[in-house]
Amino acid sequence: MTDFTTLRYEIDPARPRVARIVLDRPERLNAIGFGMPAEIRAAVERANADPDVHVIVLSGAGRAFCAGYDLQATAQDPDADHPCQQERQPWDPMVDYATMKRYTEDFMALWRSPKPTIAKVHGFAVAGGSDIALCCDLLVMAEDARIGYMPTRVWGCPTTAMWAFRLGPMRAKRMMFTGDTIDGHTAAQWGLATDAVPADRLDAAVDALADRIAGVPASHLAMHKLVVN
Repeated sequence: MTDFTTLRYEIDPARPRVARIVLDRPERLNAIGFGMPAEIRAAVERANADPDVHVIVLSGAGRAFCAGYDLQATAQDPDADHPCQQERQPWDPMVDYATMKRYTEDFMALWRSPKPTIAKVHGFAVAGGSDIALCCDLLVMAEDARIGYMPTRVWGCPTTAMWAFRLGPMRAKRMMFTGDTIDGHTAAQWGLATDAVPADRLDAAVDALADRIAGVPASHLAMHKLVVN
């Protein structure tokens, strides 16, 4: 059994076919620390290794899904011993590239998982948090939730191609050129989100979708996902 420090892995005995991964740094709005990407991958692998699990739901504890990378850890302390070194001199872009590529591969475990993944988004899924959400197969948002990649205005671009994949070139450029966020209602209209519901109905909507998917044999779900991907 894996001991996680940045997330929780849960299975409700009443819904044994649904594995739940809960990002669990609510005091930092579930901001991405150095250990979180690898733990997301490990949790996905754990769900895939469980023959009883048919679908994975990813959510965030507290007030948000994920507020992006934890800049307190990655940007505010240039002398800290961490793999990102944007403030160090001389700056080596390949060091940052190697780190961000590894994190992206960790997030993409959600996309490559043979078992369907659902992101349940409330509050904010922004910056790197939007990368995580958009690596899931399906995305259910609260209508008042916000999603976007604000750092495009000052500091980089999304590390996955999911904005273009889900929105098409024109709307992806609209989001990247402005760094704007959109709410769940707009995300559903644009086809970015599978559905958007009032915040007080988010849990019920995701449970209903997960239960519906969980009724399909796992091997059949994997086949469908392989064909579409």
